[in-house]
Amino acid sequence: MLIEEALTEHGMARGIQRADDGVAALEYLRDPHTDRPDLIVLDLNMPRMNGRELLNVLKKDTALSSIPIVVLTTSAAPDDVEDAYRQHANAYVTKPVNLDEFMQTVQSIDSFFLDTATTLPPHPGDEA
Repeated sequence: MLIEEALTEHGMARGIQRADDGVAALEYLRDPHTDRPDLIVLDLNMPRMNGRELLNVLKKDTALSSIPIVVLTTSAAPDDVEDAYRQHANAYVTKPVNLDEFMQTVQSIDSFFLDTATTLPPHPGDEA
């Protein structure tokens, strides 16, 4: 909810979908009736299927593997960072504790991945 607030606060709102756990996220992403997201912001600490497991599944799924994934989590543990990049996360960001810094971090992620970075064109049959 804070991510959505950070984006809407500065007029950067995009279509945002939130999943409460990894299983729900995977179901949403694999649903043929939903639009493919431009970016996934992933927390490592989720119930049912944690972020590490979901990242692994997504990057092995040919239909979903090209979606940029930013891990945004509280952990700064070197093992977590290394594991995320080993599983092909596009970026790893440690959540700032300060609310203003968190809001700025989210806005920076949005700005870079959706406005600055060049992305792959959609696959034939995918909806942008």
